[in-house]
Amino acid sequence: MDKGTVIRSIVLFIALANQFLVSFGLYEIPGTAEEQTAFLSTLFTIIMAIIAWFKNNYVTAKGKKQKELLVTHNLAKQK
Repeated sequence: MDKGTVIRSIVLFIALANQFLVSFGLYEIPGTAEEQTAFLSTLFTIIMAIIAWFKNNYVTAKGKKQKELLVTHNLAKQK
């Protein structure tokens, strides 16, 4: 299994365990509904911003190689 599959599997397991606990009333997230909504909204925004930043910028070694390949084939603008 690759690293991404392992991470997605762990996150899925945690989400399923959380859903099970909530459905039986064994676990409750503290705070009001408004606080929970604000927290989840902020968390979603941060995660999506990080994903968009990595997807749209060549910041990793692999990304830099991809950019070089795109430039050599005239598929991206060279700065």
